[in-house]
Amino acid sequence: MRKLLMHTCCAPCFTYIEKDLKENGIINEDGKLEKVNFTACWYNPNIHPMAEYNRRRDTFIDFCNRHECDMVMLDEYDMNNYIKYVVENVGSDKKYKIRCEYCYYMRLKKVFEYAKENGYDIVSTTLTISPYQKHEIIKMVGKRLEKEYGVKFLYQDYREHFREGQKMAREDGLYMQKYCGCVFSFDEGKWVY
Repeated sequence: MRKLLMHTCCAPCFTYIEKDLKENGIINEDGKLEKVNFTACWYNPNIHPMAEYNRRRDTFIDFCNRHECDMVMLDEYDMNNYIKYVVENVGSDKKYKIRCEYCYYMRLKKVFEYAKENGYDIVSTTLTISPYQKHEIIKMVGKRLEKEYGVKFLYQDYREHFREGQKMAREDGLYMQKYCGCVFSFDEGKWVY
């Protein structure tokens, strides 16, 4: 059975996906359902402020413990370096055209590194349940990292289950954040949940 490392942006976005993975598995390269061993992976060093980071991290840990879901904690808080890198490398004439592209790349790169070092066959992300994320950029970044690390990237579009997942999270008593996560999304006031 193949091993999947599922980057998890937050517990609410993981609720539906965790249930679906347990019940159905993934849709594989042949378009068929395939059972996999999966582990949820926390790596979100750019969540602002630190109190918010801690609250989301602790909610994720609590969810995984209560649902008996294997987890990996890549527990780093690094807001200063995130902001510095965005300022220096994001813009129409820079390495990354938009901030979200760097955010996806930075987080998924660390997850791919861990996956390669620890014998995982597949990497995916819960970001694909959100209708507010940039799915084409997630796919592009995932495929680039797939080539770089030799670990399969699975893009599975869960957007149609977003509201169901949010309902499950509320029923489970999970903390429901009001913005994507970084200082820029906080300051823009884009309350997306």
